Order: sequence, then C-alpha cells, then structure tokens
Amino acid sequence: MIGDREKRFMQIAVELSRKGMENGEGGPFGAIVVRGEEIVGEGWNQVLSLNDPTAHAEVMAIRDACSRLGTFQLHDCEIFTSCEPCPMCLGAIYWARPQRVYFANTKDDAAAIDFDDSFIYREIAVPHEEKKIPFISFPFAPAIDVFKAWQIKGDRTLY
Repeated sequence: MIGDREKRFMQIAVELSRKGMENGEGGPFGAIVVRGEEIVGEGWNQVLSLNDPTAHAEVMAIRDACSRLGTFQLHDCEIFTSCEPCPMCLGAIYWARPQRVYFANTKDDAAAIDFDDSFIYREIAVPHEEKKIPFISFPFAPAIDVFKAWQIKGDRTLY
C-alpha cells in the first residue's frame, strides 16, 4: 500500500532526479535506499559528470547505502527510485537484495524521452554470437584454477 511515508520518500528520490538533471550530471533519475524511517543511501544519475556508464541513480544509491552501512546486502532496506530500473540497475538491485522497490515513472515513460532500454532486454535472449556486441567464449585454464581456489577457500564469504 502506498501511504504518506512512501510519498515522502518518493518525493526525495524525484528531487534528486531533478537536481542531477539540472546540474548537468546525467539523465533525470534519482533513488534512495531507506531502512525503516532513515535514508541510508542516495543516488542520482551521474553518467555525464563521472564519465561512467554505470553511474545510474539506483547503482549510486546502493553503493552509498552499502558504504554507509558497512555491508553488501540491503535485506532490511527498501529502494525508492524515480523510474523503473534499467536492466543493469535491476541486476544490481537483485544482488543487493532489498525488501522491495518502489518506482515512479515506467520504462515506457523513459523510452518516450529517449532512454529506451528495450534493446538490452531483447539482447539478453540473443545467442552470444548474434548479439550486437559479440560475446566470445574463451575457455582458459587459469580462470578455472581461480574458481577452484575459491571453491576450497576456507574463509570465503558467500553472497
């Protein structure tokens, strides 16, 4: 259910989207990570200001929250984002494992202003050799050796 609490937090995410856009840092996207009643992470699109194609609002908010909380899991948090996450951010969200995600604008709204990620969703299902950017399998024994070392490592942390 969407109540006053959710509206208050979404307003903050939207304000971050406007701030980043108006400052020329990137597209009109903002996000926050909330634990209970506390904002523990903030992010806005900084692709242009950082020259980093991964500097999307949700990724930046997740990085901020994880840094502040000293963890790589946000299992007791929620994410509020001004727009439905792109495929990259969706993946980051699943790795961070928040309780839920609230989004304002949809991916169709984003496509209408020239942020269309539909081609990425389609590319995921295309065989590697037919992708627009070819993905070439390159089996390499030293890479498998590192995986084997991880498998037997006694002090590993699974995530």
